[in-house]
Amino acid sequence: MANTSARMLRLLSLLQTHRFWPGSELADRLEVSQRTLRRDVDRLRELGYPVDANRGVAGGYQLQSGAAMPPLLLDDEEAVAIAVGLRTAAGGAVDGIEETSMRALTKVIQVMPPRLRRRVEALRSYTVPTFWGGTTTNATVDAMSLTVIASSCRDDERLRFGYKTYDGDESKRHVEPHRLVSLGRRWYLVAWDVERHDWRTFRADRMVDPKPTGARFRQRDLPGGDAGAFVRDRLNQRPTQYEAIMEIKAPAKKVKEQVAHWGTVEPITDETCRLTMKVDSFEWPAMVVGVIGAEFTVVGPPELKDYIREMGKVLLRSTED
Repeated sequence: MANTSARMLRLLSLLQTHRFWPGSELADRLEVSQRTLRRDVDRLRELGYPVDANRGVAGGYQLQSGAAMPPLLLDDEEAVAIAVGLRTAAGGAVDGIEETSMRALTKVIQVMPPRLRRRVEALRSYTVPTFWGGTTTNATVDAMSLTVIASSCRDDERLRFGYKTYDGDESKRHVEPHRLVSLGRRWYLVAWDVERHDWRTFRADRMVDPKPTGARFRQRDLPGGDAGAFVRDRLNQRPTQYEAIMEIKAPAKKVKEQVAHWGTVEPITDETCRLTMKVDSFEWPAMVVGVIGAEFTVVGPPELKDYIREMGKVLLRSTED
């Protein structure tokens, strides 16, 4: 059995990673008796952590938000600053830590009192998103919605929400959430659609008022087992209007750094490559080749060549005295 301090830290970590823990399961995880578990919970309460307990056969423990932040050596201003910083990182401002930031943000907001949550929401409402390639950095989805979705994934709890599809159709959805995936400055939910009996992906910024239902479920096995690969595969299957193909006088590695997963880059020689992008408009391919800053040839379609030619005329006119 671990010493009391180490055991309490382990207990706190478990309470923060699941919405509700049956008492017997929590005691088994800690390898202690139910009596020792109750004493450890009482110690957490004395330190300011709001732990609710339900008695009886189905009894257990749940970490709640309280009247004040638990004693994490943070004042209110620091707590809000951390939440806002994590939200910014979750939106893709810092490459490579989006999902880690989302997990941390979920834990912080879970124990944050309502008055501080309102302050975080106010900061969100008065923040103007920046744009890149036609996509907002946070894709207009707010941190509170993301934490609701993430919590439902974590707690194996069914979720209901309104949804607007790519074609503009609106519907009500009832799903078993599996994973949130951050991809290209957007968030996608991978979930089993209860009414359509199939795995689906949902863009988080198109989800309206997501709410947990309270109904629990057992997680299904996702085809392939990789939520990120599942989302990328679904996006590649979506019909698009054009296939933009360009040969660029730049190394494939350099082009790939700019394109990421939004296109396919094939090396032709060490210093040239072919870029293929499936798009519905030409703004994004034109911006990509502009950022790369190398000579290129449009292979097709003809509409892309016309679009870039007209854009070039506009840029040239803007430099005339």
